[in-house]
Amino acid sequence: MNSVCSSVVTTEIDLHLTPASKVKTTTYRHIVSVGCRKRKRQPERKCLTSMASTVEEVHGTVEASTSEGVRRLPGRHHGACYAIENIRPDNSVVGDVLVLTKPLGTQVAVNAYQWLDQPERWNRVKLVVSEDDVRKAYQRAMFSMARLNRTAARLMHKYNAHGATDVTGFGLLGHANNLARVQKQEVGFVIHNLPVIAKMAAISKACGNLFGLLQGTSAETSGGLLIALPREQAAAFCKDIEKQEGYQSWIIGIVEKGNRTARIIDKPRVIEVPAKDRDGELW
Repeated sequence: MNSVCSSVVTTEIDLHLTPASKVKTTTYRHIVSVGCRKRKRQPERKCLTSMASTVEEVHGTVEASTSEGVRRLPGRHHGACYAIENIRPDNSVVGDVLVLTKPLGTQVAVNAYQWLDQPERWNRVKLVVSEDDVRKAYQRAMFSMARLNRTAARLMHKYNAHGATDVTGFGLLGHANNLARVQKQEVGFVIHNLPVIAKMAAISKACGNLFGLLQGTSAETSGGLLIALPREQAAAFCKDIEKQEGYQSWIIGIVEKGNRTARIIDKPRVIEVPAKDRDGELW
């Protein structure tokens, strides 16, 4: 039997929502223990190499390894900043707009990719999407998941954001409701536009809305940020993030007078991402 080694990865990540020059403690510390074979197979080696690369990207370090098995995954993170420089999540006002920094549909894309090897399930969607469409969607989902939210978080300061949340397991509507619930003002969020990885809306409909994608309840993995921005700053924010990263962001809704809830209109506009396929390009 192969013996097991455990690599301990310690990441020290910038306090993204606070300018480094204004913080008392500028790091989060998070320790992750990764179990693997002592003689690593190629997929394991590739996985660990990718993890190490991402740790470098956020200015972290891979500190140590041990031949002892790991019984648990410890985690610790801490940070401190001046309250005046911290972007609170609860300051949205009537007239703000809502910006989303990554497209929706990662759950649908991953499931559809798995269905390529499951004829019974593939037969449910093959009339609305091709195998090539699904493989592209899967690659787009992987790229989206691997992309950090760091640039978007930093630009929140430049463009005077009034609050934000990430969009993950509760889906767009779930996280929008969570954000609306904590607002100081009596406001509500209304979502009109749904940027979705191309072809995933068609798959969701073909499955009888099994995923809840167009209802905003489909879970996302490593989704984007949902940000409340002043109306006059939102377009510039979207242009800036595209200039820096090469990826779009979208104005998807508004903040209006309300009872601290969020809703998606009955017939939201679905924005296919990308709008048109280009040979040899994902986006």
